[in-house]
Amino acid sequence: MKHAGDEALDGLEELLVRIRELAGLKERKRGVFYRGSSAFLHFHEDPAGMFADVRTDSDWQRIPVNSRAEQRALVAKIRAALSGPG
Repeated sequence: MKHAGDEALDGLEELLVRIRELAGLKERKRGVFYRGSSAFLHFHEDPAGMFADVRTDSDWQRIPVNSRAEQRALVAKIRAALSGPG
């Protein structure tokens, strides 16, 4: 599964805008977000669809982001992670 390229990220632009609005994250490269000095979120493209890898605690969790409902679930997970210890 490869990291999402610009064309794939174009399809997620509305989601990226919502994520950029969240306090506590810095987008170092398009679609690659850091929390402090640690990688926190990035995206992958696969024949099965688009996926986000988000760091929860010290582990990465892969989440599908192909539908609006999946994207809302990702934003909720990010908000929960940001409200915890960083």
